[in-house]
Amino acid sequence: MSNTDNLQMSAAKLSLRQTQDTQDSVPAHEQQSLTSAAWHAFLRHRSGMIGLLIVLVMLALSLAAPLLAPHDPLAMTTADRFAPPSATYPMGADEFGRDIFSRLLYGGRVAFNVGSISIFLATVIGVTLGAIAGYVQGWFDAVIMRLMDAILAFPAILLAIVILAVLGPGILNAMLAVAIVNIPAFARLARANVLVEKHKDYVDAARAVGAPLPRIIFRTILPNILATIIVRISVAFAGAVLLESSLSFLGLGVPLPAPSWGSMLSIGRVYMSYAPWYSIAPGLAIMMLVLGVYLLGDGLRDVLDPRRQKSI
Repeated sequence: MSNTDNLQMSAAKLSLRQTQDTQDSVPAHEQQSLTSAAWHAFLRHRSGMIGLLIVLVMLALSLAAPLLAPHDPLAMTTADRFAPPSATYPMGADEFGRDIFSRLLYGGRVAFNVGSISIFLATVIGVTLGAIAGYVQGWFDAVIMRLMDAILAFPAILLAIVILAVLGPGILNAMLAVAIVNIPAFARLARANVLVEKHKDYVDAARAVGAPLPRIIFRTILPNILATIIVRISVAFAGAVLLESSLSFLGLGVPLPAPSWGSMLSIGRVYMSYAPWYSIAPGLAIMMLVLGVYLLGDGLRDVLDPRRQKSI
């Protein structure tokens, strides 16, 4: 190896070492201050804090459902069919005399479970495929992106219905359907960000010293695009809640008699004329959770996007 090659290799190693040293020092000192600054900026973001409060309150109510529910959500009392809101039934009773408030609390568990698990799967699969496709490009990029385009060609609700028509209704299949629908958004987002980051100096330095492909993608590039992925997760979670409610509304989600906001809304609309509380309660729950998540995502976007921080 010539002296020139040795000098270039040494310079690349030094550049990568300096980058790693900087990254290692940031978590101990500067990154803590950056995280603290971002948190304080978020605390000053009014709509973001309102959204966080709404989501935390609804999550706490759902987790504490066994403690807060005044009745068994599946227990039937035919004598109390369509009982109006009262001390015994805070939000009234349904067509079988079941407490709507109790079913609403347990239905929140379904919404959070389906939303969180399906978006976790979509994030892991989509970001992995998109990041690899954006970095290696070539035939792999072409195949993955055409597959994502094929999925995006179908409306989300229609594709989810087709998947559940093949697999059958149920909460696990609903999670899978919601995850598949959301994979393309994460894949395209990760690919776009990796295409920008892969040409920067710190990535060139990692390649020059022979860092393996997984390390370059997931240890070097991924932390620098994490902010946009976090914002996308919040938006996708709200969409997942709406999609699960829509599937349950159509009878393809959580099977009855298990409580689900979508199924409660579907059945309650039949009795809207003389038992309006039946459908109003789950409708308000869906609206509040989706609104809270969107406000939270808006706050995260403003705090994590440097171009928007000056306006906070």
